[in-house]
Amino acid sequence: MNRLWIAAALLLVTPVLWLCGPTRATASPLPRTAEWLSDPARLPDPATAMPAQVAAFFAGLSPAAAADLTARYPQIVGNLDGAPLALRYAANRDPARPGRQIFALDRRGDGMIATVLGDLETADRVAILIPGVDTTLANFDTGLGGVLRRAPSWQAEQLFAQIRRADPGARVAVIAWLGYDTPEGVRREALREDRAASGAPVLEKLVDGLVTGHPDRAIVVVGHSYGSIVAGHAAARLSRQVTDIVAIGSPGMGVPDRSALGTAARVWAGSAPDDWTRRLPGVRIMGVGHGRQPAEPDFGALTLPCDDVTGHDGYYAPGTASLRAMARIVAGAGDAGRYDTTSTGTLLAHAG
Repeated sequence: MNRLWIAAALLLVTPVLWLCGPTRATASPLPRTAEWLSDPARLPDPATAMPAQVAAFFAGLSPAAAADLTARYPQIVGNLDGAPLALRYAANRDPARPGRQIFALDRRGDGMIATVLGDLETADRVAILIPGVDTTLANFDTGLGGVLRRAPSWQAEQLFAQIRRADPGARVAVIAWLGYDTPEGVRREALREDRAASGAPVLEKLVDGLVTGHPDRAIVVVGHSYGSIVAGHAAARLSRQVTDIVAIGSPGMGVPDRSALGTAARVWAGSAPDDWTRRLPGVRIMGVGHGRQPAEPDFGALTLPCDDVTGHDGYYAPGTASLRAMARIVAGAGDAGRYDTTSTGTLLAHAG
């Protein structure tokens, strides 16, 4: 009988152990890193070198030497924060995406990619859009299930177009950033934050690279769904040049409230009336769950208007208040004092 009780206990405990436990971040080295590090040119370590160090290294190379390095190690140079933008675009040229400005590309597994709209060399303000569950290289342009509004590249196009409609001369760039391994389906990995914890340092280094050599550049991070958890994990360590963090359709950001994010950036949150994430419990226990949803008043975020948004994937739909509001945030309307944060939602919803 004792053995039967032990077996029964193991059957009950094993699923709990599989689901629960401390959040664990993992890192995957870029392809051919060992070969890169053994190069006689004493190249910077992609895993440890800060973007400023990488930028300084490339600044010391002749154009011919930099081009040769890019040709020999495109998978590293194309994904190396701090490397010259022109070299990254050249390394990541993709026949399937002609004419696109591809800032990062990794075809392993589900794949990762980052594309740029606008002139990233001269942009005063840059938005980084982080997608959520089930986003892969294969559906980056077409959307999960072929639904275009779910495609990060389409979402970036809508935001960029909205900004340019309001101000055709705006020096703004928008990055659609699939820079982490998103969870597959609403299963164990989506209930936990290991994928977010793994993606956060990559986001931090991306931001560091974007502000290197641009001390006056402002960065806005927009996380959709699980992407908002990535932003939440990174928030406390992001450059102070990140002025705003926006969470849309968020199941939680891994913290109990806005103050726990540990950031001086403005934090915005919005959720569509029929977004299914509203039905999720706002808890985080033993590594499972994501805490209070940031759109709840008690979280303490500024309100992003979403009353006219439909579903979990409608936040970038043309004509919505959420798209207009995000465009104004990215364009820096708040920095100019054109709205009062005590009534931000109303003012943003009826502007531009």
